[in-house]
Amino acid sequence: MVKVSVVIPVYNVEDFLNECLDSIVNQTLEDIEIICINDGSTDNSLNILNEYAQKDDRFTILSQENGGHAVATNNGMKLAKGEYLYLMDSDDILSLNALEDTYKVAKEKDVDFVIFQSTNYYMDTNEYIKKENYSMNRLADFVGDKVFNWKDIKDYIFTITVTPWSKLYNREFVEKSGAKFPEGLIFDDNVFFWEVLFSAKRITFHRDYLFTRRWYSSSSTKAGDKRFIDSLTIYNMVWDVFKKYGTFDEFKVYLYNTKVKVAHMRFSKIKEEFKELYFEEMKQNFSNLRNDSIFEDFYINLIDRHRNIFDFVMNSENHMEYSLKLENYDLIKKNKKLNKNNKELTKKLKKQKKINNELLNSNSWKLTKPFRSITNRFR
Repeated sequence: MVKVSVVIPVYNVEDFLNECLDSIVNQTLEDIEIICINDGSTDNSLNILNEYAQKDDRFTILSQENGGHAVATNNGMKLAKGEYLYLMDSDDILSLNALEDTYKVAKEKDVDFVIFQSTNYYMDTNEYIKKENYSMNRLADFVGDKVFNWKDIKDYIFTITVTPWSKLYNREFVEKSGAKFPEGLIFDDNVFFWEVLFSAKRITFHRDYLFTRRWYSSSSTKAGDKRFIDSLTIYNMVWDVFKKYGTFDEFKVYLYNTKVKVAHMRFSKIKEEFKELYFEEMKQNFSNLRNDSIFEDFYINLIDRHRNIFDFVMNSENHMEYSLKLENYDLIKKNKKLNKNNKELTKKLKKQKKINNELLNSNSWKLTKPFRSITNRFR
């Protein structure tokens, strides 16, 4: 049995694929298999894969009609035979020591999966930036080098990035958990993550930046195209996972508010040509919730802004009306905050003026006046 199966779904990434594959074939851990699923690429990606496979017998290349990231990844996992499983993105880069280091940690601590840190690479500005969402320093500080499960980190579970490429999984554990990527949708890693997190009994954190995430405008999660509507379905599926494992009630306040927050966030980032369609789907999604038995509990647990977002969606005829209502609401809130700050500043000025007047009228100030005059004369 090979030590690690690396699964790489590939779709039209000819500009980045060589760098990705080089970071895998040159791993210091050589006992690996590399399973690449060509997801109907129309560029030179398949030729690049075949070139690598001709030189390295650790490669397995599977070609399929375009079905999306989830279909490709699920098919790749079916072929995996390694002791551990690593799910790689074909436009990113893995540190050459990553698989060896995380494999050693996984074996030594006998865990279901290892979490590690990642760096963001922004192509437009050629910057490498370590951000908290992929650094997860709060979690790292809390758990140290201990083995834990979700029950041990309840205050930190939402600080873990859901991305599969920041983890090394025990393959048999993943199979037994039944975790799959929901097919035909983007943002699919959200569902997979919560399945494996709640299934895992033993997890550890390896504090090292071993992965570089490439950010560019045409990537699926930044494109702002029609697929952004998938996020509404995905978040419903996330709720279902929490309910499946009996954890929904414990985390419901966060889940309620995040549902509305994410729905609006995706609306704000989707391209203008798809905003009305997204708005209609969002309104239907919220309408279904209003008819659910949990609606009252949901509504009273929303923070003020999220409750207003929900109401604006439900009471608007189209996306432009919704946007105007929310913009007006935010302006009012901003003005109130400014007025509050101005009032506090005015109070501070009045207080300081009073202190100054008291000082000027004090006996000590009057008694020292001659000395101040002498001092000023010699300046």
